[in-house]
Amino acid sequence: MDGTIVSAEAWLSDLAVETVRTDAVQSFLKQETIFVRLRTADGVEGIGYSYTIGTGGRAVLSLLRETLLPVLIGKDASRPEEVWRSLHASTRATSVGVITSLALAAVDTAVWDARCRAAGVPLWQAAGGAQPSIPLYDTEGGWLHLPADELVEQALASQRRGLGGVKLKVGKPAAREDAERLAAVRAAVGPGLDIMVDANQSLTAAEAIRRAALFEELDIGWFEEPLPAEDVAGHRRLAASTSIPVAVGESVYSVGHFREYLQAEAASIVQVDVARVGGITPWLKVAHLAEAFNVAVAPHFLMELHVSLCCAVPNALYLEHIPQLRAITRSELTVQEGRALAPTTPGLGIEWDLDAVDDLRVA
Repeated sequence: MDGTIVSAEAWLSDLAVETVRTDAVQSFLKQETIFVRLRTADGVEGIGYSYTIGTGGRAVLSLLRETLLPVLIGKDASRPEEVWRSLHASTRATSVGVITSLALAAVDTAVWDARCRAAGVPLWQAAGGAQPSIPLYDTEGGWLHLPADELVEQALASQRRGLGGVKLKVGKPAAREDAERLAAVRAAVGPGLDIMVDANQSLTAAEAIRRAALFEELDIGWFEEPLPAEDVAGHRRLAASTSIPVAVGESVYSVGHFREYLQAEAASIVQVDVARVGGITPWLKVAHLAEAFNVAVAPHFLMELHVSLCCAVPNALYLEHIPQLRAITRSELTVQEGRALAPTTPGLGIEWDLDAVDDLRVA
């Protein structure tokens, strides 16, 4: 078998969000979806992708076309570690950074897709095969602009569907308003549903500590991104002050930064995002690093890809349910009794509708 990569292309497709999404600092405008398609000497095709939530996609595309894809040609798709390191070495002037990580991820996921297709195995097995399914929690009913009665209605709907938890956005101007919204949901769903909260990096350490004290009596599953991601010391202070697990990761772009958090005992839930950390290759390193610290993984977004990675590793806690690819795929996530099942088809397990993808091309 010859896994030599003989051709590669990249493009950008804009995908509308499926519902209005707001948090304490921003709105999700659209999904700029950056695709990479490669072909090997054996004729095996691999398709990978990454994303932004509305800006910067063309910068990622430019880095791919001008720097990364020329390096990719001639590499062996059966050796993702070597491919990733070679491409990373070609971008040392711009890493560690989000644009570089997103570009690397688009290539790395395509390499893994080709590797798994050539071997005839699904990603979750090729990457470890720890468990065939993963519990789901819902985020779509918890956005910050929604009134409290709608938060309650959405949480009850998720509970009826058998999901294990819901995530609610926090960061209202008044801490008491956050607490009242959370209390309304807890009173409605009872003790049997996990409630997680997400501040999207909007708070200072002092304010996060104050709000965590208000939230503790509500049995909160985790406090996500309470502070800016670069504030490891602040997260450490918060973690030491509260019994609520502190979750970070969606805005962390390197394995080394995750190590800093774990060594500082500043995070007890790791939310590594396969696109933002640079692909499947570094994602697995972070997951295994977290396992060595006896810390669980609950990745951010990209449920259609993260389902396979969650099922690959033994320390995955939850998969975040935010449907986003239904307009450009031919199949959906399979859910049974509140758990997402790992795809069994070779490759990433995403059945792209390439005609629909092409219709949304913008660059």
